[in-house]
Amino acid sequence: MTALIINHAAKRKPSSEHPHEHRPATLDTKPSGERVAMPPVTVNGVTISRKAVAAEVQNFPARNPGEGWQAATRALVIREVLRQEARRLDICVEQKVDAQGRRETAEDAQMRGLIEREVRIPEADEDALRRFYGNNLRRFVTPPLYEADHILIAARHDDDTAFAAARERASALGAILATAPEHFASLARDWSDCLSASLGGSLGQIEPGDTTAEFEAALVDLASGEISGPVETRYGVHLIRLTRRIDGRQLPFEAVRERIASYLLEHVQRQATAQYLSLLIGRADIRGIAIDGSTSPLVQ
Repeated sequence: MTALIINHAAKRKPSSEHPHEHRPATLDTKPSGERVAMPPVTVNGVTISRKAVAAEVQNFPARNPGEGWQAATRALVIREVLRQEARRLDICVEQKVDAQGRRETAEDAQMRGLIEREVRIPEADEDALRRFYGNNLRRFVTPPLYEADHILIAARHDDDTAFAAARERASALGAILATAPEHFASLARDWSDCLSASLGGSLGQIEPGDTTAEFEAALVDLASGEISGPVETRYGVHLIRLTRRIDGRQLPFEAVRERIASYLLEHVQRQATAQYLSLLIGRADIRGIAIDGSTSPLVQ
């Protein structure tokens, strides 16, 4: 956990993050080869080399090379501050190995040991846990369930002709159901392109997140027994019938106590680590770049 906190505090993107993670289209996803003009950066006389920044900048996609360079430099400055403090205090801890067999570097282990030793993390007492629960009751409710049926007229969204035909057929079926809703199951068996056709279109119980956003938005708006108009998704055009809605229920405190304790511990741990980093930054002689907290550490 502490290693993750160090990276979080430095706003550093780990190299193991998912390669297909969505990023805004306005950000550059590849480091630029353009040379950025920046003054030499030092931490207590130790220089942060341009070579190190160039290697680090790939972890910080940015709108322009200067922004990425600044972010990478800040991350390396924070790591250098931690590294120097760990060496000053002669921190010595064993390197950890994760579930994939990857061993942390000696430097990372030393910084982790520094945080574990120097950052005091108070644990929330029972009153604090119950107070958090009482103030956040909506967070501790089981998700609603929907029992629904549908008719899918399948078509690729990038095939204009096929999608237009799907719209037309769904509209025709919808017109039939408007006057004879009892025929939903038979129409689903005859026309639906989903495997649920053999079940009269029944999808069973659906939780939030089980379907596409468009399908879910239409489902949530339906009353029990109501049939939607045509709903377009990437799979085609649907007609949806809500047969039953089961509202979420409030979870008792005892069922979520450990979840609350873990959440509060992580929150306090991040906050305490950030304050400790601000204190170290405030003490350090950092030149060539401005780091938040270097003149007024946030110590509470």
